[in-house]
Amino acid sequence: MVGNLGRAVIKTSAVKPEHRVVEAPAKVFYSQQALLEAFQAGELEQDFVAVLPCQGPRACGMPELHKLTPALGVLQDRGFKVALVTDGRMSGASGKVPAAIHVTPEAVVGGELARVRDGDLIRLDSIEGRLEALVEAREWTQRRHVLPQDPDGGAMRGTGRELFDTFRNNTSGAEEGAMSILTGLDNRAEPDADLAIEREATREKDTQL
Repeated sequence: MVGNLGRAVIKTSAVKPEHRVVEAPAKVFYSQQALLEAFQAGELEQDFVAVLPCQGPRACGMPELHKLTPALGVLQDRGFKVALVTDGRMSGASGKVPAAIHVTPEAVVGGELARVRDGDLIRLDSIEGRLEALVEAREWTQRRHVLPQDPDGGAMRGTGRELFDTFRNNTSGAEEGAMSILTGLDNRAEPDADLAIEREATREKDTQL
């Protein structure tokens, strides 16, 4: 999927045709716990697109977001049009709810999800492969990127996760495999292949002698 929100992937095999296009106001959450609390409080009884920025590899290690599926599924079953847009992952567990995941670039490195505000009209069209915020272009480009200082309210601080900040800060994007090692190295496959051919030729020559 492509559009002014970035590039994303979506799995539609379990999504019914009538749910494959969703156009609804955004509700922005910075953690799956925040969305679940809003659901439990009865604050999500409406059409909406849940937008979860800051869930990518450099933001927080790209945690699994499968806890969102049951809540969004319940709302869909109640007749509401719902969808999910995030730079995080769901490991194929998005199920019947349309979910545009792995949005790239991720929010913390300048991705467009950081421009989304509550109430923005979002269009997720998995048929045409479009993912867009229906905001006037000039307003969109003039908006600041908004990032929370601590999306989980500090809940994960002190559990050891901060020890891995260096790895996250050097992690590649979802499209490059979200790797925290071997990033920035040249691709050595081709020179190694040439060296192997050269060694094999040398061995053949030695055998003939």
